[in-house]
Amino acid sequence: MELRQLRYFIEVAERQHVTEAADNLNVAQSAVSYQITKLEEELGVKLLERVGRNIKVTQIGNIFLTYVKGALKTIEEAREKVNEYLDPQAGTIKIGYPTSLARYWLPTVISAYKKDVPNVNFHLRQGSYAYLIDAVKHGEIDLAFLGPVPMKDPDLEAKILFMENIVALLPSQHPLADRRSLSLSDLRSDNFVLFPNGYVLRKIAVEACLEAGFKPHIASEGEDMDALKGLVSAGIGVSLLPESTFYDSTPRFTVKVPIETPKAFRSVGIIIPKHRDIAPSERNFYDYLIQFFNRLDQYK
Repeated sequence: MELRQLRYFIEVAERQHVTEAADNLNVAQSAVSYQITKLEEELGVKLLERVGRNIKVTQIGNIFLTYVKGALKTIEEAREKVNEYLDPQAGTIKIGYPTSLARYWLPTVISAYKKDVPNVNFHLRQGSYAYLIDAVKHGEIDLAFLGPVPMKDPDLEAKILFMENIVALLPSQHPLADRRSLSLSDLRSDNFVLFPNGYVLRKIAVEACLEAGFKPHIASEGEDMDALKGLVSAGIGVSLLPESTFYDSTPRFTVKVPIETPKAFRSVGIIIPKHRDIAPSERNFYDYLIQFFNRLDQYK
């Protein structure tokens, strides 16, 4: 069984036409037909059957197609890994990230790294806190930004890059909008807009309110940062969000107010698998992140 035969089979199966497949592969139609016949003879089954001028994939052919596509994808990924080992500065870095880090920190560190390593490529995947942890553990990605950082997970190598405060976002007409800071208990009578259940930032916000002596009344929920900020802008309620999500700007009709007591914060960092090697390009980026944030700490 040859890779060429498998590629020819996939092309014909997806196009359901030998001539179109041959044209796209830039080979003779007879060569495609011959190689697929040899593949069928080796397997002892018919993978394709002719229906008029078109080709139809048989039942067993469809099963075989699924496995072959998966196998070729794995082979291509293996080839990419080999190329990365040969040239780590021209590899592809696959990064997972949560929505709370998408606006400021993610573009900041990637643009800085690209200045030093211009030929590297990035493949970015956004996901929830639980999804990103699971994706790193199961090899879908090898590196993910997270906040807070799961330091005690036995399957992950985790590194805290920095700590950041959680701040209150209030409608601009709120009675406390002109405060330089506030106690979280000052908001006990307010409606809150938070992420839905299962989101780690909701958990952080609720736990902070409980520490302040009250259970927040959650009037509305939003599944991304912009949605929550929009709800606060509309006067639906107040919210508790990471400070870095306001580095570029604070939404109109809102005011960001630091929380004096109790202090609410989260760790932000990076995770990689503990029991699986990552590609050199990803390891280089991981080491760069640690150095990047160490330098930032020195300038504070």
